[in-house]
Amino acid sequence: MKHIFAKTSLYAAAALLLALGFTACEDEPDKFVLTDGLPTVHYIRPIDVEAADSLLTGAYMGNGICIVGDNLKSVYKMVFNDQEAVLNNSYITDHTLLVNVPSTIPGEVSDKIYFYNKNGESSTYDFKVLVPGPTIKSMSNEWAPAGSTATLYGDFFINDPNVPLTLTIGGKQAQVKDITKGAVTFVIPDGAPEDKIKVKTIYGETVSSFLYKDSRGMLFTFDNDPHPGNHGWHSQVIETDATALSGNFLRLGDPGVTMSEDGAWNDGNFSFEYWPGDWDDPVTYADSPRLTDFVDFSDWENMALKFELFIPSSNPWSAGSMQIIVGGVDKITGGAAGATDIYGNTLAGANNTFFNGTDLPRGLYTPWSTTGSFDTGDEWVTVTIPYSNFIYRMDGTVAAGSLSAEDFTSLTIFVVSGGLIGTPCQPVIKIDNIRAVPNK
Repeated sequence: MKHIFAKTSLYAAAALLLALGFTACEDEPDKFVLTDGLPTVHYIRPIDVEAADSLLTGAYMGNGICIVGDNLKSVYKMVFNDQEAVLNNSYITDHTLLVNVPSTIPGEVSDKIYFYNKNGESSTYDFKVLVPGPTIKSMSNEWAPAGSTATLYGDFFINDPNVPLTLTIGGKQAQVKDITKGAVTFVIPDGAPEDKIKVKTIYGETVSSFLYKDSRGMLFTFDNDPHPGNHGWHSQVIETDATALSGNFLRLGDPGVTMSEDGAWNDGNFSFEYWPGDWDDPVTYADSPRLTDFVDFSDWENMALKFELFIPSSNPWSAGSMQIIVGGVDKITGGAAGATDIYGNTLAGANNTFFNGTDLPRGLYTPWSTTGSFDTGDEWVTVTIPYSNFIYRMDGTVAAGSLSAEDFTSLTIFVVSGGLIGTPCQPVIKIDNIRAVPNK
């Protein structure tokens, strides 16, 4: 079998030479020519030469397989169930045929491969095309209220007429409104608890890695203690209106405030700060706790910052990056510089050196950069920014330093700079449910 695979590789090399402009000789002995008759298939194995001794009775869509038999040059067309495969003559010899299983889900399943010759005559071989079970990647709004419509994104969401797709949240079945292979739109069921989302199809079932209405690692709800609000140089607007998910949200920007095309510094309108520390001696954090008092950041590299975002279509965003900065008490606090806290740490105090420096890495969120302008279509959406992506400095280049678990005591969200030039805008950016959660 190794000899057969090597011979096939020679055909692939010959095809590459042709693609580069080399002309084959007319009398080339290995030139591909369709033969008469029909093929005889002995068996099917993986393409990988290390697994060549394993015989296959089925394979997943898109996988490559090697068909071993006789007179395989007679194959003019191949059909798996009712889906035609793409044949490459460079990978066909008399005794081997390399092909990828079609990636389209069959409409009619016969569990057979059909081999057609140039005269339209056919033969068959028993072989199953395996369809993967569903996978869940993300949700449009993880905090969508009961009765509202949300979309789950992933792959292989198959709705078989005999075995319909089902979606449940904590055992509560949702009404499914629309299904494509990569998305399911559904209505959040009444009484849906904080839990994972399960999708079940004819080909298997899966659960989301995230929780619906995930309250783990909640840092800011902007509603109730013990979760804090503004605590820094600026007090941004915390309010509620008809668009609110529930209760209050943080608002950056205003319809009357213009951001320049380079996202110029305007911390008075676009910077939210939570810097722990007070003016006690020693500092106790009694009224302004460290965020590490709410969340365990020891595994921060496998965590993400999440929040819900609402940007109205009337006030889209098209300049400046949302810079998300964390820093330990040695870099930024709300009390006096040089003070000592109850743990013996010397505090940095309030400053902007940590923000402007080149060492402290941060996350940059700039969704308008691919389209020129961004809004959420007057809906709340969930934003996920892995902490492993916190590698940038203010101008969008890579920062020199690195983070540690002790750097997560504070949070600053400032829409500014990022190194990109956009267009002037008057964005209204509403944020709710800021949380630090596992990113798995």
